Amino acid sequence: MWADDARRMREIGLSLVRIGEFAWSRIEPEPGHFDWDWLDRAIETLASEGLSIVLCTPTATPPKWLVDQMPDMVAVDKHGRPRGFGSRRHYCFSHLGYRAESRRISTALAERYGRHPSITGWQTDNEFGCHDTVLSFSDSAAAGFRIWLQEKYRTIEALNEAWGNVFWSMEYRSFDEVDPPNLTVTEANPAHWLDYRRFASDEVVSFNREQVDILRAHSPERDITHNFMGFFTDFDHHALGRDLDVAAWDSYPLGFLEQFWFAETTKCDYARQGHPDIAAFHHDLYRGAAPSGRWAVMEQQPGPVNWARFNPAPLNGMVALWTLEAYAHGAEFVSYFRWRQAPFAQEQMHAGLLRPDSTEAEAASEAREAADALKRLGEAEAPVAPAAIVFAYEAAWVCNIQPQGETFNYLELVFDWYSALRRKGLDVDIVSPDADLSAYEMVFVPTLPILPDGFVEKLAAIKGPVLIGPRTGSKTESFSIPQDLAPGRVRDLIPVTVTRVESLRPAIEEGGEDWSVIRWCEDVQTRAKAEFSGRRKAVVFNRDRVRYVAGWPDQGLLDKLITKMAKEARVELIPMKKGLRLRRTANHIFAFNYSDAALNAAGLGSGAPVIGETIIPAAGFTVWRRR
Repeated sequence: MWADDARRMREIGLSLVRIGEFAWSRIEPEPGHFDWDWLDRAIETLASEGLSIVLCTPTATPPKWLVDQMPDMVAVDKHGRPRGFGSRRHYCFSHLGYRAESRRISTALAERYGRHPSITGWQTDNEFGCHDTVLSFSDSAAAGFRIWLQEKYRTIEALNEAWGNVFWSMEYRSFDEVDPPNLTVTEANPAHWLDYRRFASDEVVSFNREQVDILRAHSPERDITHNFMGFFTDFDHHALGRDLDVAAWDSYPLGFLEQFWFAETTKCDYARQGHPDIAAFHHDLYRGAAPSGRWAVMEQQPGPVNWARFNPAPLNGMVALWTLEAYAHGAEFVSYFRWRQAPFAQEQMHAGLLRPDSTEAEAASEAREAADALKRLGEAEAPVAPAAIVFAYEAAWVCNIQPQGETFNYLELVFDWYSALRRKGLDVDIVSPDADLSAYEMVFVPTLPILPDGFVEKLAAIKGPVLIGPRTGSKTESFSIPQDLAPGRVRDLIPVTVTRVESLRPAIEEGGEDWSVIRWCEDVQTRAKAEFSGRRKAVVFNRDRVRYVAGWPDQGLLDKLITKMAKEARVELIPMKKGLRLRRTANHIFAFNYSDAALNAAGLGSGAPVIGETIIPAAGFTVWRRR
């Protein structure tokens, strides 16, 4: 079937194929015995149709014989249970023996195929951390953690002081006494947890770097990528992205809508389309993950998936819409997962472009439509964004370790702010605290509990308005309350001091007639102007161009703040109809209809559309040329 598959791929309009991400047991069926024949034929078959190939290192699925050789290579969960063989991602990042095997198989692949003219890129492993596998509590991880701590603190006295181990008599006499923070009677020291998360993240980064170094040595001038996931913060993607040429991610808008925090009404409204900001949020997040700004979609949902609580089919048109939306955000490619729906094993209910009998599924015609549109538009253009949101993985860890209220979800807070900006018709970049912020008209910091060195100075240099959210500057690097209280050095920008915090039940809020602060609220002493005051206290403070919001703002308050800031920055706002979203590039304006009914997009672009119509059908898109 392979030759026919390759021909059909080309005829549909595909140009790039990813292969081999789970192929270790076929590449090396016995220890030290490599069977390259089938992979040679696969690569040549695809190449004969002019298809480029992203080849993957197969380390996400070590074979059974390897697990039997090193039974302790598997990860251990927080309850002390081994993550056994029988699915995937059953390895511990800290196991030195498995790291050696990872390097060995990566070297073998790179030596054989690294200079093949059709191999244009490499993917390391697959979805690092999927199925909660970043945090391992194995003996290997414990040993690695102790070494990591000794390198960081030098002396056990310094660690005890940084962690505040005098509390509850938790002091250690040596690094050898320090265990991972799981299996404690009640919560472990939050500083202990934060360092363990930092250590675990560093292990993922160094594991990936070992493969990257091998691929660069044996396969020069090929791009290296990894496929990140949606709403996932267990390791620092910015740190790992520094070793990549292209940051990729796996886009499953319907599954993510179903699995995460969204209200039941939202899940029903967008069940077959996905929330209109889910895909865009991750496009903008991962565009900021690699220093080059290059990014792509490695897996695009083409139909119902198999892993969510409910798995509806996309509305007709959504696969093409998702593809063009990624292009509008600057994607270098969109790859559909998968080509053919597998008739066996765990993902047999996961749709592809072909059904199991090789007939075309619904998404195949939409892939053709998208390919035709992309040919008309040409190379992807650089996105243009007036606003930036600062995103930090460490902030997610801090909020997860000590939420102080069960509804304080870092990702949800950031997504709320992002969605509020998009509902006003704004384009947004999502950047790390290390990014250059000087070019943005407006900057938003939803929360940044630990302030990196130099970050406040960067905010001070910004000419436009800045909005800083709750809990910013509330912790030191070692997870303590700052001596001068929150928001720490942010006080250099706006004179506020947080004296007390409270987390609020869903039915309790602080606010005005058409806005509220929900979930989290702070008492503040300040000389700054109180810009928004609720029934009991002020919650938004303003000094010059800097605002501090002392709580979790609802959509009403966010809308008001964005409107004020845009006016100050002289940035045009275009309030969006429900389900409608805009995206601008250097030369085009894109409108995407995430609703289940046609929408009138008159006035959003000038002149006649180059693709689509002014009345955009449900799950449709329209493109204008910018003048």
